[in-house]
Amino acid sequence: MTVAVTTVVRDLRPEDWPQVASIYEDGIRTGNATFETGVPAWERWDAAHPEHRLVAELDGEVAGWAALSPVSDRSCYRGVAENSVYVAAWARGRGLGRVLLEELIVRAEAAGIWTLEAGIFPENRASVRLHLVCGFRIVGVRERLGESNGVWRDVLLLERRSDLR
Repeated sequence: MTVAVTTVVRDLRPEDWPQVASIYEDGIRTGNATFETGVPAWERWDAAHPEHRLVAELDGEVAGWAALSPVSDRSCYRGVAENSVYVAAWARGRGLGRVLLEELIVRAEAAGIWTLEAGIFPENRASVRLHLVCGFRIVGVRERLGESNGVWRDVLLLERRSDLR
């Protein structure tokens, strides 16, 4: 028997924060998603991601999120943003990351954002693969960029350029 699952991608709302924070915390616990050691307060996260914030729901439950954050407040970088994509552990392997990232790309380009970038630990193969499938390319390795749990970590720098520039 096949069970149909309804997937909805929509704008993230403040009331989604508890579920979004929980998914973020799951990612932090993997040790391969971010240098962050804890989920920030809503106010800090909200300020860092002023627009282009999405959630994916599976049968009405928030199962993943994606967001952009500006790389700089200098006007010459107004069309450059860093993306984040997180999927709940229980929802991984269903293509939600791709659905979220593709929608984020469409919205970013519609808003005039010409470059998306992502910093990904090389060990996070699923995220690297997702970004490559969605048109990103690896532009470099930032060796020993930061320390996490006593280990210096490399970070792959990926970017996706639109046809806007």
